[in-house]
Amino acid sequence: MVFRYSDLVFVDYNRERGEQLYSIGEFSRISGLSIKALRLYHEMGLLVPAKIDEETLYRYYNHRNAERARIISNLKALEFSLDEIAHLLKKANDEADGLDFFEKRKEEILAKIAKQRKIVSQLNTIIDIEKEAQMANGDHFEVEEKQIDKILVAGIRFKGKYNEVGDKFGKIAKKMGRHINGKPLDLYYDAEYKEEGADIEVAFPVRKGEDSDGVKVHELEGGKAVALIHKGPYEDIGRSYEKIMGYINEKGYKPKVPSREVYIKGPGMIFKGNPKNYLTEIQILVD
Repeated sequence: MVFRYSDLVFVDYNRERGEQLYSIGEFSRISGLSIKALRLYHEMGLLVPAKIDEETLYRYYNHRNAERARIISNLKALEFSLDEIAHLLKKANDEADGLDFFEKRKEEILAKIAKQRKIVSQLNTIIDIEKEAQMANGDHFEVEEKQIDKILVAGIRFKGKYNEVGDKFGKIAKKMGRHINGKPLDLYYDAEYKEEGADIEVAFPVRKGEDSDGVKVHELEGGKAVALIHKGPYEDIGRSYEKIMGYINEKGYKPKVPSREVYIKGPGMIFKGNPKNYLTEIQILVD
C-alpha cells in the first residue's frame, strides 16, 4: 500500500528547540515500514537515519527521512526492486530527473504484458484440446454419409512416416494460437499406404491466418463424405479403414484424396491419456 503522508501531523519545533527526531519504533509506525526493513534500508544506504547515537547506536529519524520513506514505498508499489530504487534515488533528484527511468520501466512492462498475452493464447489452445480429450466415449460406431463444409486450415505438408506428425501440431498451435477453431487433423494425399515418403499434411482449422515459417493457410474443399469414428489406439485403425473402404466399394463410390483423420479425442498437448479411449474420425470424400 502506498503511504500517504498528507495524513501525518508532524510537531513543528522552532529552531531553538531543534528538529523533531523519532526512534526507530516510532518511525516504523510513521512510515509503515517494519523495523527489519528500516535496518535493511540503512545497510543498503537507501534510508540513512538522521542521527545515530554514538554510545547506544540507536537510530533516529526526521521529517526528511519520512519523505524519503514515502518515495521508497511508492516505488516498491510500482514493483521496482530495492536495487533499482537505490539506483534511481542515486541518479535522480526529483521525478523529472527520473522520467527516462520510468519510461524504460513502462516499456519493459508493456513487453511483458505482450508476452503474457501470447502465453495465455497458447494456454487457451491447450485447454481447448484437453477439453476435447475429455468428451464422452461411445462403444460402437457405424459408417455414415454426411456433407462436409469447406474449411480454412493452417497446415504443414511433408513427406515422411506417419509417426512423424506429433511435433508439427505443436508448431502450428504456437503459430496460429487463438485463431484455431477446431479439432486437429491429418490429411493423407496418397491413395495407398506407404511405409516411407508418405504425403501427409498436419493441420488445424483456423478462423484466419497467413502463411508463416512453413505453416500454410489454405482452404479444404467440402462435399459428400463417408465417415467412421475409430475407437482405440492409432495402431489398430486399419480395422476401421477396412470397414469404411468396404462400405465405399459396396456403394460404388469413388474415393477422393486427401482422406482425413480428425482427432476427436486423443493425446493432449500435455497429457497422453489412455489410447484405448482415443476417438479418431476417418473422413473420405467421395464422388
